[in-house]
Amino acid sequence: MSSDTPPMAKRVPSTRVHHGDTVTDEYAWLINKDDPDTIAYLEAENAFTERMTAHLGGVREGIFQEIRRRTLETDLSVPTRKRGWWYYGRTEEGKQYGIQCRVPADGDTPPDMGDGGGPLPGEQVLLDGNELAGDSEFFALGTSSVSPDGTRLAFSTDYKGDERFTLRVKDLTTGEILDDEIPDVSYGGAWSADGSTFFYTRVDKAWRPYRLYRHTIGTPASEDVLVYEETDERFWLSIGLTRSERFLVLSANSKITSEVRILDAQNPTGEFTVVRERKTGVEYGLDHGPDGFLILHNDGAQNFELATAPVDDPSSWTPLIPHREDTRLLDVDAFETHTVVHFRRDGLTGVRVLPADGEPYEISFPEPLYTVDIGANPEFRTSRLRLSYTSMVTPPSVYDYDLASRELILLKQRPVLEGYRPEDYEQHREWAVAEDGVRVPISIVARKGVERPAPTVLYGYGSYESSMDPYFSVARLSLLDRGVVFAVAHVRGGGEMGRQWYEDGKLLKKKNTFTDFVACARHMKESGWSGPIVARGGSAGGLLMGAAVNLAPELFDGVVADVPFVDALNTILNPELPLTVIEWDEWGDPLHDPEVYAYMKSYSPYENIDGSREYPPILALTSLNDTRVFYHEPAKWIARLRATAKGGPFLLKTEMGAGHGGRSGRYDAWREEAFTLAWVLDRLGRADHPGVLGVSASGGK
Repeated sequence: MSSDTPPMAKRVPSTRVHHGDTVTDEYAWLINKDDPDTIAYLEAENAFTERMTAHLGGVREGIFQEIRRRTLETDLSVPTRKRGWWYYGRTEEGKQYGIQCRVPADGDTPPDMGDGGGPLPGEQVLLDGNELAGDSEFFALGTSSVSPDGTRLAFSTDYKGDERFTLRVKDLTTGEILDDEIPDVSYGGAWSADGSTFFYTRVDKAWRPYRLYRHTIGTPASEDVLVYEETDERFWLSIGLTRSERFLVLSANSKITSEVRILDAQNPTGEFTVVRERKTGVEYGLDHGPDGFLILHNDGAQNFELATAPVDDPSSWTPLIPHREDTRLLDVDAFETHTVVHFRRDGLTGVRVLPADGEPYEISFPEPLYTVDIGANPEFRTSRLRLSYTSMVTPPSVYDYDLASRELILLKQRPVLEGYRPEDYEQHREWAVAEDGVRVPISIVARKGVERPAPTVLYGYGSYESSMDPYFSVARLSLLDRGVVFAVAHVRGGGEMGRQWYEDGKLLKKKNTFTDFVACARHMKESGWSGPIVARGGSAGGLLMGAAVNLAPELFDGVVADVPFVDALNTILNPELPLTVIEWDEWGDPLHDPEVYAYMKSYSPYENIDGSREYPPILALTSLNDTRVFYHEPAKWIARLRATAKGGPFLLKTEMGAGHGGRSGRYDAWREEAFTLAWVLDRLGRADHPGVLGVSASGGK
């Protein structure tokens, strides 16, 4: 076999019948990762991809070095105050994982971080990810939670990437890891007010957190008490503690419905009580303030409204901030002297402050495109509000907002080395017009002076009401500095323009997501911004990639599909697979509804490859242990593309020891991104461009 001859997956016809429709799936055998033939095939694909990209080895190394040279490898985060301690994380040059630390607090002003090199004087290391990871190829933390009194730390670890964690407890007064060890827990967890008890969730076979357990510190896991079990397969559980530390909050959520239970955190063995019973289509959440509960809900308010409720009657809601058609309320944070609301308007995020003794107001920000989030604010009694801020040209920045003076105080902006200057770049907002006349926003960043039309990366997601807000990326500079434009298509199905934007890109309106993306690609070309375009998206954004390239393969000069959900119909038909039943509220239920079945079949990428058209080169990236989008989806997709479609080449790269997020160590992750960006530059004709740092294809200066 020559080096450019791809592996061809064996074809084993397998049929299924749904709603009178008989379909053959010749690559269904790839779902069995215990089959040696499956592993052999994935390894053959990896070898082929390596051969086909070997000429980019120097470019990959050069980009990796650019990312590394621009990153301050020994760094620390801005400390966050919680009672008598300042908590922070730091990294050390040459080490893959972060280190969690704290120092004693003696005031409200964060300690002097010096040159950012850490450690700070008086430091106590809580967790060192490098020590925990050891020689493991993969390592991830699922939770890291300090008890309210600061004496214990609950943390959980995953060494496979399958997101099944083992929970342990550390005594922070002695540094000892206690005997408490609980396997197979999910993310998150919450302490009782006195730190004697920790609540955690476990998942069912479909990876749905469905059981809440109570663990008393110092007792065997076998004695843990099942507190609540969610029997409706559409709902999953989460547990938290209000900032006031007065209440434990148990939330049961589906994609469209919520039900919240509360318990006095001082009484961990008590019974949770329902705030308001679930009602299909009504979502709500709460926080606890000095005057009772604050309820954020969408009952009769599509974009959500904020209400108050007394502690002794939490089901009685009185409007505080009424619904607005132009503003989507995202979250509420309660403090002793003020309430903070995070919102979205005109495609941008914002912050509204409601003082206990004054008129509400919104905090203003200077850039035309930006993202502001409420940062870590664990203290209930505080005169400052921690915010995080970024844009496509501004590195992630941490601010304290002084509630008395209404002053934004910059505490730290992530350092970007090698002379990065924001003024060398520009960001823009464009609007494409979709097939039905709807205007779709596009966020664009480019190096100033770039000659147009320019090679372009067009990114998209468009599901779950997740918004791809403007953000900064060090790795992206390696594209921009080679004359590549980076654009984000804010297609329907996301949440950028409010709840209706999401509703118009789900269920039987899902195709709007795909046609919006195609319209954005056409707009980028017709407006003079773009020459060749490489499209990129991951997970549900990978579904977008597969559907868009089926619709208009001629628009794209390459496609990167990260952990792509490209076998959507087969997956959503199988209720035994992780997340499927939960996902029926997002995609519809093709198993029981023939209309949904026909609609999904009409757009699912695996089902709709057009063998009569020329497809661009495609790079699909996946991980063997992914529990969200199984590796077999891109494996089957690439196999069918290769067997039936014109064009290509079609490449598959599988991480054999990772999960949905890919490789876990930061240096490994940088190398993986460098691999992808080198392929992108090759497709855009810019692989030989040295960039402003002068890195050549050999990786040297």
